[in-house]
Amino acid sequence: MTGMQSWCLALVLSCHAAIAGADAACDASRVDLRGPSGRAQFSVEVVDTPAERARGLMFREDMARSAGMLFVYEAPQAAVFWMENTLIPLDMIFADASGRVTHVHSDARPLDRTPIDGGEGVQFVLEVNGGLAARLGIGPGAEMRHPAIPSDSAVWPCTP
Repeated sequence: MTGMQSWCLALVLSCHAAIAGADAACDASRVDLRGPSGRAQFSVEVVDTPAERARGLMFREDMARSAGMLFVYEAPQAAVFWMENTLIPLDMIFADASGRVTHVHSDARPLDRTPIDGGEGVQFVLEVNGGLAARLGIGPGAEMRHPAIPSDSAVWPCTP
């Protein structure tokens, strides 16, 4: 992506976020992300039980471009994923207890059993379609907002 394309994408994302009410109250069905390249929103399914997290996006043949799955853990921990039985390429966006993105694994290969290590201290993982994180400029240091992130520790808290 050229510098001009990145700038245009950031402008579009910023305008979309402003129009959509980027500072509106959080919604459990949406994750907001912001960083140097702008803002992005994803409609999400939240998985917060061991059984839901174990299944994740397995066996799904597609996912809308603006959709994702948010994995929520009870406490920060080491997070390791794999793509067994996952049919679509994914980006995995790992975040700490405050919602700060700590690691992004891009374009995880479908059906691959290779462990994907998100590191220590992970409490949230957002899975989106492969390649989107890079196209949207989402990387370490970006900030995630969702009601599951406690307001008292969030780098970008939900507004009341």
